Amino acid sequence: MAKKGDEGSGITVAIVASEYNYDVSSLMLERAKEEIDFLGARLGPIVRTPGVFDMPLAVKLLLDRKEVDAVVALGAVIEGETDHDQVVMQQASRKLADLMVDHEKPVGLGISGPGETRLQAQDRIENAAQAVRAVVKMAKRLDELRR
Repeated sequence: MAKKGDEGSGITVAIVASEYNYDVSSLMLERAKEEIDFLGARLGPIVRTPGVFDMPLAVKLLLDRKEVDAVVALGAVIEGETDHDQVVMQQASRKLADLMVDHEKPVGLGISGPGETRLQAQDRIENAAQAVRAVVKMAKRLDELRR
C-alpha cells in the first residue's frame, strides 16, 4: 500500500466537476478527492456544473479566491451523433488554458474526450488523479519561480 505523502503540503486544490455523464464524472470526483488527500494537499471548494462547456466561469471564480492555489476540471465529453463533442471540448479546454495563464494558477484538465465512447470514458477515470498530481506539482514549481 502506498504511503500518504506531503507533496501537496500547503496547496489548496478546488474541483469543478461536470454533472453531465454523471456515472463517469462522479467517479472522477471521488478519485480526485482521494488523490488530494494522498498528496497531503487541502481540498478546496467543489463546484458542480451542468456540463463541461459551463466550467470556465466556475473555474474563473475559484481562481479569483486567494485561498485557492489550483483548480482541477473533471468531466467526460462522450461522442454523440454530431460534432458537438468536438466543439464543447475545444472551447472549454481553450478557455481553461487562458484562465490558467491569466490567473497564474494551475488548472488541471481532468476532462476526457472528445470522440470517446462511454466505455473509454470509464477507462479514463484515473485522469482525475493525474490532473490533481499535475496541478500540485505546478503549484509547487510556480511557488519556487516566484521566490
